Amino acid sequence: MRRLCPRPLRPPLLLLLLLLPRPGAPGTRDDPSPPDGAREPLQGLRERLRAAAALSRRYWALLRCRVWPDDCERDGEARAAPPGWSLPLLGQQYLAILTSWYCSFQDCCDSGDCRISNNFTGLESDLSIRLHGQHLARELVLTAVRGYLELPRPDKALALSFHGWSGTGKNFVARLLAENLYRDGQRSDCVKMFIATFHFPHPKYMDLYKEQLTTQIKKTQERCHQTLFIFDEAEKLHPGLLEVLRPHLERQAPENHRAKSRKTIFLFLSNLGGNIVNEAVLNLLQAGGSREEIKLEHLVPRLRAEIEQSTDSGFGHSCLVKENLIDFFVPFLPLEYRHVRLCARDAFLSQELLYTEEALDQIAKMMVYVPKEEQLFSSQGCKSISQRINYFLP
Repeated sequence: MRRLCPRPLRPPLLLLLLLLPRPGAPGTRDDPSPPDGAREPLQGLRERLRAAAALSRRYWALLRCRVWPDDCERDGEARAAPPGWSLPLLGQQYLAILTSWYCSFQDCCDSGDCRISNNFTGLESDLSIRLHGQHLARELVLTAVRGYLELPRPDKALALSFHGWSGTGKNFVARLLAENLYRDGQRSDCVKMFIATFHFPHPKYMDLYKEQLTTQIKKTQERCHQTLFIFDEAEKLHPGLLEVLRPHLERQAPENHRAKSRKTIFLFLSNLGGNIVNEAVLNLLQAGGSREEIKLEHLVPRLRAEIEQSTDSGFGHSCLVKENLIDFFVPFLPLEYRHVRLCARDAFLSQELLYTEEALDQIAKMMVYVPKEEQLFSSQGCKSISQRINYFLP
């Protein structure tokens, strides 16, 4: 389990601890004897500061034991209480409040479940406002993910396969899912991302990769009851690696009804089938239609056929596709000029920078558009937009 190193208490928290009552301190019980007037004021102040510091360390030790119980058992720090020391009731209440406050933004549980948020309202908002030109992906992803995670005991993992040109939003949607399902987003211990050419680059080491992938999935699922695995450049994954995922994507016998069911989502991101998607959108626009008229039932069968017939990728010939283990193929449509302008606007806003309509137009015009005659679609989608706004900064 990943351990967080204890951090120094910030001044407001330290001040709160210093104000907590300590046993035997004046004000905790009736003390008829007046203070010793012969004691030097400076010496009295030193003693009070030492007592307050010792008490603060004691409260901090107890807080550590609440947050990191394993560390507490190892070093026995909280058990080494001074003789006659007892935590006042008010101090116990303060400690509970501090623990709850700390755990609201730190990982305080062994399973990792305390960092799962499943903010479907936020996900719906992000997909509607921040994702441009992808009405099919927006509706399908939200419905599929929410429906799956709300199942009491799913009998298989959820598998979504994203297909489309580079820069159309596949990685962006994966990031939005991580950010809204987990408080730590893609940094969560419950989220793992694999890039085919980076994590599994050499075919001769495929047996080692399969063992490592199996171990990684198992350890992540043991830690978290809800996990998210993202495979980028899925078309470049070796079929043997995809075979490792088969047990998770096949339907399983129902578990013990009293046991907490594990929920796993697999995302596969690929450029495979992008040309078919673009062709369908182009034909519709040339016929005078609107991209919003495209329906999943019109596009997905053609997309799946293209994936299965691909000769330069093992993904379409893998068990995941051949045995219908992918739950949804999600098409990402090519982006037009108006969508690129919106991406540029979002890039300015994300960095809290002012922008002008002229700047948005200039950035959008810097992109290359295809086909050559119509110039309807950005060949890079919205990729590299965030770097291009640097040309317009003062």
